[in-house]
Amino acid sequence: MSKANPFEPVGHETIADAVVNQIETMIVDGVLKEGHQLPSERDLALMMQVSRPKIREALQLLEERGLVTVRHGEGAFIASLTGSAMSPALLELYARHGETFYDYLEYRREQEAFAARLAAFRATPADKQRIADIMEALQHSWEANDQDASLQADFNFHTAITDASQNSTLIHMMASIYDLTKSRIFYNRTFLLSIDGSGKRLLEQHLEIGNAVLAGDAERADHAARSHLDFVERSFREGQQQSLREIKALKRQQLSR
Repeated sequence: MSKANPFEPVGHETIADAVVNQIETMIVDGVLKEGHQLPSERDLALMMQVSRPKIREALQLLEERGLVTVRHGEGAFIASLTGSAMSPALLELYARHGETFYDYLEYRREQEAFAARLAAFRATPADKQRIADIMEALQHSWEANDQDASLQADFNFHTAITDASQNSTLIHMMASIYDLTKSRIFYNRTFLLSIDGSGKRLLEQHLEIGNAVLAGDAERADHAARSHLDFVERSFREGQQQSLREIKALKRQQLSR
């Protein structure tokens, strides 16, 4: 089976500019995201049916525009475009003030509901296949009790739903937000699983969002995304309250001795 080729042949008028335009469009559309490695010059030349010098010229133009970083001996990578949503100092500040976590959840709830609604309308067959594959990975990782695979599938799932919205601004902004999620300052899945028990409810919620998108049911997708984030918020609040109760009970026990 031949390897999938997301690049298109380029005509012979202003070839380097045509190559640049195609790669820029793929960046804007969220097909190529920051950190993604481009194929080698040789492979790009074959995919686009142009000469390697023209590919090299195009990469130089992209690098000058700050869109591509060329690492000698490694290859060309999409540059960091959205940057970090927050500086390290602000992240540490947020970590010390846990109430801001709920602002983060509030933001995610609105954006992910919007993304799910759009995805239900706009998801292509390729988007739907990607979502279905990740849903299968979510199911398998849960059955195998593989926490690392489950966490990765969780990130992949939310990214796939956002990508299927076909809204380039939403795609790039949420990519930055999901970087915060991966930092675990704003989202501790292990803690959430300790509240959820087996993690089955999280799995069911993800599958409900995915199935709604696959069915093209925008209202259901919106509701499922909101319900998922509502559950996360409720669970964390209940968990924090239980922790406070346990601390108070321990202090009372120590004082009564």
